[in-house]
Amino acid sequence: MAAKVLVVDDERVIVKGLRFSLMQEGYEVDCAYDGEEAVSKIREKEFDIVLLDVMLPKLSGFEVLQQVREFSDVPVIMLTARGDDMDKILGLDYGADDYVTKPFNPLEVKGRIKAIIRRTSRGRREAAPQDNVIEVGDLNMDLDNRRVTLDGREVNLTSKEFELLELLATHAGKVYSRAQLLQMIWGKDNPGDVRTVDVHIRRLREKIESNASEPRYVQTKWGVGYYFRSHEK
Repeated sequence: MAAKVLVVDDERVIVKGLRFSLMQEGYEVDCAYDGEEAVSKIREKEFDIVLLDVMLPKLSGFEVLQQVREFSDVPVIMLTARGDDMDKILGLDYGADDYVTKPFNPLEVKGRIKAIIRRTSRGRREAAPQDNVIEVGDLNMDLDNRRVTLDGREVNLTSKEFELLELLATHAGKVYSRAQLLQMIWGKDNPGDVRTVDVHIRRLREKIESNASEPRYVQTKWGVGYYFRSHEK
């Protein structure tokens, strides 16, 4: 079944070009031209990924992302102005999975889309059902269904946040550097910034830790990286 992509941008020439390029790759493509239309479509339909411009009429890309993250963990790639690092950091902070700077090469966009869809839709590892559930303290991870609950309350994680937590929790005690996490979660061909990892770790802690400044689960190994502590002390 073809993956469904929503392209959100008020520049119709960009939307037309992306739509044509993605349809050539076999994707099903829908389009929105302002923030309100984007939120409405994401509520009404299921998409495998969203390309979201920062500068939009009615609602900005950041406002769209904030609203969407209240009800959906659909992967989102932000389209930002070249050199505007603040847009990139804010996008990641609000729950974006990746970003592409304008003007961009359609091949780069397609590469980012393929990488994210491949990771989020890949088949779960074959194992006994009990092996696909991780329970530590009041934290429960259902790896098959990509669900996380904290003290019985479901936690809404983005796809990248879930993948980070899954990697760390399934290798409890192993310390990963920021560069390793960037390569393993975002892909070895993604020339990203290690600050991306820090932003996602901070957001993850805010969601699963009772006190993000004194985390119980996702720990920092100063000067090295991050790890998951499986046993509370």
